[in-house]
Amino acid sequence: MLPKRQFKVLSAIATVLIAVAWVALLLPQKQARAENAAAACDEFGLALLATPMAPWKGAPLRVIFATEKPLAGELALVGPKGDIAAQSDAIQGGPPYFWFAEIDKPQAGTWHAKLTREGAAPGCREVTREIVVGAKRPRGPRGGKGVWPVRAEWNRGHENLYSAWVQKLFDAPLDEELSWKAAGEVLHDKSRNVLFDHLGLREDQKKAVIRPDCADLPYFLRAYFAFKMGLPFGYAKCTRGGGGAPPRCTKWWNIAKEEPTQSKIGRRSSRNSRLFGAGSRQARAVRYSIPKRPNGLVSGFQHYLRRTIADGVHSGNGRTANDDDNTDFYPVPLTREALRPGTIYADPYGHILILVKRVPQTDKGAGVFLAVDGQPDGTVARKRFWRGNFLFSQDPALGGPGFKRIRPIVRKKNGTLHRLTNAEIVDNPDYGDFSLQQSKVTVEEFYDGMDDVMSPAPLDPVQAMKEAVTSLEEQVNARVNSVENGRQFLAGARKKVDMPDGASIFETSGPWENFATPSRDLRLLIAMDVVRNFPDRVARRPERYAMPAGKSPEEVKAQLEDVLHSELAARKFSYKRSDGSSWTLTLDDLLVRIGDLEMAYNINDCAEVRWGALEGSEEASTCKRRAPAAQTKKMASKYRPWFTERRRPPRG
Repeated sequence: MLPKRQFKVLSAIATVLIAVAWVALLLPQKQARAENAAAACDEFGLALLATPMAPWKGAPLRVIFATEKPLAGELALVGPKGDIAAQSDAIQGGPPYFWFAEIDKPQAGTWHAKLTREGAAPGCREVTREIVVGAKRPRGPRGGKGVWPVRAEWNRGHENLYSAWVQKLFDAPLDEELSWKAAGEVLHDKSRNVLFDHLGLREDQKKAVIRPDCADLPYFLRAYFAFKMGLPFGYAKCTRGGGGAPPRCTKWWNIAKEEPTQSKIGRRSSRNSRLFGAGSRQARAVRYSIPKRPNGLVSGFQHYLRRTIADGVHSGNGRTANDDDNTDFYPVPLTREALRPGTIYADPYGHILILVKRVPQTDKGAGVFLAVDGQPDGTVARKRFWRGNFLFSQDPALGGPGFKRIRPIVRKKNGTLHRLTNAEIVDNPDYGDFSLQQSKVTVEEFYDGMDDVMSPAPLDPVQAMKEAVTSLEEQVNARVNSVENGRQFLAGARKKVDMPDGASIFETSGPWENFATPSRDLRLLIAMDVVRNFPDRVARRPERYAMPAGKSPEEVKAQLEDVLHSELAARKFSYKRSDGSSWTLTLDDLLVRIGDLEMAYNINDCAEVRWGALEGSEEASTCKRRAPAAQTKKMASKYRPWFTERRRPPRG
């Protein structure tokens, strides 16, 4: 017989063992039920963004629910007391598709974002996420060893949220012309930027100067989103190509492995004018050192944008060969599923645009892809996809043009960052969209393929042509702003701006890059060709259009030519002459001057000459400034053939 004390000890041990056994029996069942509940809506690509990162009652609560599926539904924000404080059944995007709702002054407590969708899988018809809103302002995150701490990973959900954020940032009715003097104006607009002050550090209220050009813009947007969401980011150091070879990338730096601070040789005034506004002295090659990144999270990020990324990337980054793994971008197929907001378009001549929205085809109009781009003077504007804006070529020496997505970055177990290779992208279920389709089509097949993606159903030929005229009109209005920026720059009797030699007129730095318009004018000339040749295009491809019954392609072509003349004569625009007075032209006037526009890009010429005003006319009477005779002679004898033949010279 055991002593009483020993018996009590053994009894206690037995009780513990029995309890442990019961826990062992019950815990798997509880875990299974939790896992089943979580897996009840394991929908691919479904993602929630609640902002700010730490919601509190003193800041607006904004919610985005993003998904792959275009299902009718409604997003409701349910308050702590169970009342619906905001709701929206407006589905946006496609793909991804998303709903947005916000509360200006949320109550402290537990909120629920509830997405209800018709036709979803049984476990996904009603998806609810809990959001806790605090009563006091949170402290906000702090920086770490890298540029910003990584707390999440890129996957389909985050990619969908990125696309939704980009679309919201640049959204507006189709007929509204959007333009900003700098990207900072958009990012600092809390009505557009869902991630405004997302970190709770007043990071967007400081209104740091953000003025990317076309090559910087996709990096700036991706870095901004990654910074806010705690995602990996990096960029490559690439050549511009030349000598018959496409650009190649030789180094890759990221937020965990930063580019070493070192002395560089560059043209600092060009970059300064891009960051801090026009008016800097003409660029000259100087040796300079990039200051060390500040330790603060926000100040360090701002430095990383304006100095590290801006000085590290250029348009060659987007034109790398399509089968190259060592790049920041990879090519995708020409499908609606692949061409999402945030996808870039790299044209063969060095310009980069970013898709921001797809407008579906309707009975009343063709489908449209909208994009934004940055200009050397910092201007950011929205424009439509069409042949005049999105140039395409199949010259290997120019690199790999076309639509591309930003190469995903993953974090390894040791904390280092890695860009997925093309083969890894193919095998990754969150991506899988690497494609060399664009490398295998002719120029005409590329544009025909894009027409099919935008508008699967046959188009009314008259309506399609009017929309092409509208695209040309938008492009002309964008040039009005560029020429006006140049006119203002030259005001105050500035000295003549040096003109670069040879192909460098398209790629240089300083005031010539910022205010001369050779690249823009070459695109405009191509756009004018597209519009005036549109009736021929319809006759060439009648199966693409809803041709009127009983009419031959030639009869439709004749009708289109009449409509085109009327449309061009009716569309008007105005520019400011040298004395600040306004002069009005029609698009038809401009097409008559198409030859003069082959010599209209020089910043040293007055605005009247840059719009093709006839010498001795009333329009030209206010012109007080002309380019030096030596520059004009070189433009006419050496450079004009490039514009006449609508081609850019090869590099090197």
